[in-house]
Amino acid sequence: MNRYFMNKTFLRLLSYCIFFFLLRFIFIISFNETFCNHYSSNFCFFSTSKSHQNADSSHSNLLQNDFRTSNQYEFYSSIFQDLIFNGFVSSNSSSFTFSKSDIIALQDLGVNQTFSSFEISDHSFDFMFFHDFDFPSSISLMGIVFQINRTLNPSGFLVIHTKNKDFYAFQSILELFTFCNSIRVRDIHGSTPSIPSIREIILQKSVNPIHKHDKKSDQCSILEYKFQLINDLEPLIEKEPLKPWITLKRNMKNVKYLTSMVDISFKPRYIYIDVGSRNYGSSIGSWFKRVYPKQNKSFEIYAIEADKEFHGEYRSKKDVTLLPFAAWLRNETLFFEINREPRKKNEEYRGKMGKNRGMGRIDPVQSSERFVRNVGKIRGFDLAEWLKNEFEERDFVVMKMDIEGTEFNLIPRLIETGAICLIDEMFLECHYNRWQRCCPGVRSPKYEKSYVECFQLFSSLRNRRVFVHQWW
Repeated sequence: MNRYFMNKTFLRLLSYCIFFFLLRFIFIISFNETFCNHYSSNFCFFSTSKSHQNADSSHSNLLQNDFRTSNQYEFYSSIFQDLIFNGFVSSNSSSFTFSKSDIIALQDLGVNQTFSSFEISDHSFDFMFFHDFDFPSSISLMGIVFQINRTLNPSGFLVIHTKNKDFYAFQSILELFTFCNSIRVRDIHGSTPSIPSIREIILQKSVNPIHKHDKKSDQCSILEYKFQLINDLEPLIEKEPLKPWITLKRNMKNVKYLTSMVDISFKPRYIYIDVGSRNYGSSIGSWFKRVYPKQNKSFEIYAIEADKEFHGEYRSKKDVTLLPFAAWLRNETLFFEINREPRKKNEEYRGKMGKNRGMGRIDPVQSSERFVRNVGKIRGFDLAEWLKNEFEERDFVVMKMDIEGTEFNLIPRLIETGAICLIDEMFLECHYNRWQRCCPGVRSPKYEKSYVECFQLFSSLRNRRVFVHQWW
């Protein structure tokens, strides 16, 4: 009896367990989304993932249909039709564009192999299209250029649209793509009233591209737009001012900065070089940081200053790279006279420096025998060679030069080597035997050059299409 009762109880428990596991199995394969998505969706009777997928697909189709009825779709369809008609892209082309809208328009025209990611092997694309090349500063312009160069096939076409149409910006874009040849440039009507006009640039990748400019001559690239820009600069002061400490300083208020006339958005690097920087507040902090219009670009700053008196201040300026040398014609040791005169005569020097010490005129000599006292020794470095090694024409370089008369040696060297071509805008102080502030009718004996020679130096630079201004 007892044994029969125990067997019956065991069978009931076993039946309950089997029934429980059967119900659990039915629940899992019927309703559990995780099981359906990751293991066996074919056995799911009520798959929520499928319903989600269907909903997403329906939503995507609605969006695509809405886009196909928009003015933007009509605009880019006509653009791509023109590109197909002229042979820049075809149904067999492997194409790239960032925009999903452009992908829809291209695929509707039969260009089905269209991608929006750079995560692809080298030389994969025959056609690349950028309907807005005005990238925000957070995106590395050279990173985009590198990927284009890597993924575009030799003889492949690159089409760029930009809202900016000034010639300086156009030339900047061309300088980015040294591995391409310019095929066609045209201005077309924009797709919306807010963008009335667009510049279309079509480039073709060279089979044997040249990746870097090699400037060995003094001939800079002279383009027509530079003539007009030079004419739009503030006029040079032709007549020697009787009070240069007032006239030249006042003239700085009339300066027409290059960055107020052109767009510099398409430059890979932005550099400010202060040659003869003296202390930080002399021109970097007081003028370049506060006054110079930078178009919200972040500039690399280089201070070239040989006088050790000012080096300590730059140690705390993390955004400034100090080059503790004298800008010169070659790499060599230089001797210079140190100004330690008391505060009585050198009014101009005191006003600028705020100290009773500073470098005088530097001279390359083999020894200091000709100097009796107050002589210092510094390292001179080849400024032209440094510029050519560090920067390219496609960079945007601003230079201020205040080197106590050495400009008459250094400027010809920059022209001779072609390094002058790397400088987009220059602020130059020319040192001459100016009238002294302390003594009316008396010229400064410190410099031998005349104002006429300074004016000729400025004029020759502008004739070479160098954007130079008179610094004070």
